[in-house]
Amino acid sequence: MPYIPHTEAEVSEMLKSAGADSMEELLTCLPADYRVEGSLRLPAGMSEMALKEEMASMASMNCGSGERSVFLGAGAYAHYIPSAVDHIVSRSEFFTAYTPYQPELSQGTLQAVFEYQSFVCRLTGMDVSNASLYDGASATAEAVLMAGRITRRPGVLLSRALHPEYREVVSTYLGSLPESTGESIKEIPYCPNLGSTFVEAVKTALTGDIACVVLQHPNFFGTLEELEEVAEVAHANGSLLVVVVNEPVSFGLLKSPGEAGADIVVGENQSFGNALNYGGPHLGFMSAREKFLRQMPGRLVGETVDTEGRRAFCLTFATREQHIRRERATSNICTNHGLTALAASVHLALLGEAGLRELAHLNLSKATYLKERLKSIEGVNLIFSSPTFNEFVLCLGTDPEPVLKVLLEKGIVGGLALGRFYPELREHLLVTATEINSRTEIDNFADALGTVMASVLGVTGT
Repeated sequence: MPYIPHTEAEVSEMLKSAGADSMEELLTCLPADYRVEGSLRLPAGMSEMALKEEMASMASMNCGSGERSVFLGAGAYAHYIPSAVDHIVSRSEFFTAYTPYQPELSQGTLQAVFEYQSFVCRLTGMDVSNASLYDGASATAEAVLMAGRITRRPGVLLSRALHPEYREVVSTYLGSLPESTGESIKEIPYCPNLGSTFVEAVKTALTGDIACVVLQHPNFFGTLEELEEVAEVAHANGSLLVVVVNEPVSFGLLKSPGEAGADIVVGENQSFGNALNYGGPHLGFMSAREKFLRQMPGRLVGETVDTEGRRAFCLTFATREQHIRRERATSNICTNHGLTALAASVHLALLGEAGLRELAHLNLSKATYLKERLKSIEGVNLIFSSPTFNEFVLCLGTDPEPVLKVLLEKGIVGGLALGRFYPELREHLLVTATEINSRTEIDNFADALGTVMASVLGVTGT
């Protein structure tokens, strides 16, 4: 028996309010091709045992990253997660944590969030961090809105080397604003020989209506950006520099964005403690200069003392319309990714400063070895000369999709074909290496690619 809570009288009243005489009339706005005629064609019901067997059979068709040599990154990275992470975050007090609105009942939850914020501040070189956001894309869009509130300017410069899906989300966010003109966003090209954002184009595009410049570092191509130079020219224009970080393991080696002059640092913390999980949930982070604290979206936990002078924690800021007047709310974000943030904190605590540096070195050295092996293959070329961290772009001189398909049949996920996002790079491949890729896996990838290239282009493999 279907659960339909509304009576016929109530349905009739709602239809009348919507200006329709029937459900069919109400749905005429939907194209006929997308409407189902008659009953759904569903198979007969199953017993629980039979259903479990069917689901297990379907699940066996999936292929997890642990069953392949994975050289795919592009914003979601396969890293080794220590067993202690899952053991700790699976404890019942974390799974059943009480809402932090009542601090006397949720000190553990509040302290965990406070520690996460502290980690983010140390990594990014910024003063304050919120309790986490949904993912790197929404964090980037929120940073752009935040910069607009701070500067009272509508315009934004987005590097074309920023993750293309992040750029799309920013466009969607800004396009929904009443004051949006469709010309608020200007994209800055990347240098075709360097792979980094064209700084001279930033200087030319900076006008009095630009709220912020948004760069990714390392960028979508894996190359490093000239953050300090861009920060200088942005600040001279009264604009802010927003830095996006998709691969936070790079913090173990690179100068922090805060040291380089960033005003707001956002991105994705999935690399710490969180598996790929077919695309989510991910973990967005946001940090900023202290003077911008009241313009941050989401919630922020602070440290204080209780009535007996003991260390305590409380929800310090929660700038949404539930807590303050709607017109003063900075965002409609009303929560944070508490469990994934805890997983990141546990992973970072297990690594420590020295461990993070060693992990970053592993990523850099494995990517460097992979780069050297692949560029020695005839027909394969590196196109960008800027320094990289753990991913880089190759030109294959042919459509990468057939090449990737053959590699997959050999058990290798060979990277991302860039033509999907960049038409001018239709023969190019974004390749990643992390600490999980062994020397044997890298050698096998290079040998397999050499064989495939010899077959596709008729050249001699290495």
